[in-house]
Amino acid sequence: MTKKELAIALHDKKYNCAQAVACAFAEEVDMDPKAIFCMMEGFGLGMGGTCGTCGAISGAVALAGLKNSDGNLDDPKTKAATYQLSKEIVAKFEAKNGATLCKDLKGIETGTPLRSCPDCIMDAVEIAAEVLGL
Repeated sequence: MTKKELAIALHDKKYNCAQAVACAFAEEVDMDPKAIFCMMEGFGLGMGGTCGTCGAISGAVALAGLKNSDGNLDDPKTKAATYQLSKEIVAKFEAKNGATLCKDLKGIETGTPLRSCPDCIMDAVEIAAEVLGL
């Protein structure tokens, strides 16, 4: 099963978009899937149902931290590099889909959806894999 297929299967099991993307890579970032699932729960439907930043993007950006952070609680040195990876993920997603906000992607205000949740999930998985080397 590909990562895209796994993420869609998780979404089909009622994971939100952020959970589906991040949990699909649990093994690659050496994290407990349940911990990722719980951590990403509030990011669904555009951050807590506000239709803000797309949850699929949030899941991919979370992976940037999990993959890149040095985890040094006393003197972190990887923030700038992780921000750059996150910025690249967001930029690639926006270039592909024309938006980063859930409400715009779903066409809530315009009546014209730009992308479905499953398509956003597959795009975020592809972009995370490419940018982060997962």
